[in-house]
Amino acid sequence: MAEPPSRTILLFYDGYELKATPGPFGGLYARARRVARFAYRTLRRKQTHTGFYTAFLGLKNALEAVGWRVRVNDFALARRHPALPIGIAGYPSVLAKVDLPNPAIFGPGDYGFCEEAQRVSADQRFKLMIQPSQWAIDYNRRWVGDKSAIWFAGIDTRAWPDLSSRPKTTDVVIYDKIRWFRDQRVPAVLERCEAHLRARGLTWEVVRYGHHHISAFRSALARSRCMIFLCEHETQGIAYQEALASGLPVLAWDEGELVDPILAARAPEGLRVTTAPYFDERCGALFRLQDMETAFDAFWAARNTFRPREYVKEALSLEVSGQLYLALYDQVARRDHTPNV
Repeated sequence: MAEPPSRTILLFYDGYELKATPGPFGGLYARARRVARFAYRTLRRKQTHTGFYTAFLGLKNALEAVGWRVRVNDFALARRHPALPIGIAGYPSVLAKVDLPNPAIFGPGDYGFCEEAQRVSADQRFKLMIQPSQWAIDYNRRWVGDKSAIWFAGIDTRAWPDLSSRPKTTDVVIYDKIRWFRDQRVPAVLERCEAHLRARGLTWEVVRYGHHHISAFRSALARSRCMIFLCEHETQGIAYQEALASGLPVLAWDEGELVDPILAARAPEGLRVTTAPYFDERCGALFRLQDMETAFDAFWAARNTFRPREYVKEALSLEVSGQLYLALYDQVARRDHTPNV
């Protein structure tokens, strides 16, 4: 059997944006469907990428940034080299779609919940199961054991350039990613936040997760001096990190409370979740609802002292992300005695 192409990684993804369909006609169908979906949602100014697909593209770009070639949904090449590790990502549908014998890293994506995650982990093909941050690892550890591994999607600082010197017409962009109990939490959090900005005489605009096109988000970042990030909890939080890369300091609501009722019902005792798993003093500040107004006033006064883009380039760049994945890939390759490719 011929050696696999040098410095090539095979990734497989199945989700709303791209289907993992084998064969030349399957590939044509998947590409045509992806283009059609993108065009449809763009025309309607809707979000074109889910979080999983954004993270998957981040993985592809990160590996290319550190000098590796990436083949996406190349079933034929994987079958010719069954000992070659592969990456499998996306929605749970990918598990049935990618029926290959290759040793695999699962993630970024959704491999199921609790017992379903345990069943996937028991499959000997899956050597590592990725989660984006430590609290997600802590949540899933009892189901997947020592197969847990951290990997975050890198932020492309060329695609998200520094916007801090652009002329600003809006003081604050509020990113509304309140996902649960919106009837109660929008008045209690978002509208309270707006009321304080109004009282301060500041201008703002709201971008709601899932209801905007990426171009509208970029434009809002370019116009704004800073971001308020409203979300109950995040395993990574790519949107606020894109804002950081763009030079906007972020004030993030962070109660440390697991709100998702499905996850909360099975959470391990003492689990500490967060809205901003990647964050330090250069990025901005965190707040709890009881301290919202005081926290905002301190953040606003210090807004020009933060260095958010510096943090992203140091801690969350494509290159850092790519090297992290390669370390996991090398771990799987050595475990399965795969030739160095």
